[in-house]
Amino acid sequence: MTRKLSLGPVPKAETVKLTITISVQLRADLDRYAALHSELHGTVVDALTLAPLMLETFIARDKGFRAARLGRRGSSNNRPSSLDETR
Repeated sequence: MTRKLSLGPVPKAETVKLTITISVQLRADLDRYAALHSELHGTVVDALTLAPLMLETFIARDKGFRAARLGRRGSSNNRPSSLDETR
């Protein structure tokens, strides 16, 4: 059986440390996803390595965020706009 995941191989990137708190269930799901990703791509990778890539992919595919970011480009205000107003 051929399986496909949204995430491809993990690219090399410059990183910065960010600490978050997640649910026990989400951690278990991340660990399962990492195991499946490792199996499919032949490279062992853990959830801590995949989580930033998952967030990047999510943000890149979010049309509302992309529109808000593009609409702000010409503004002299460098503060992020509130996305809560668009929900």
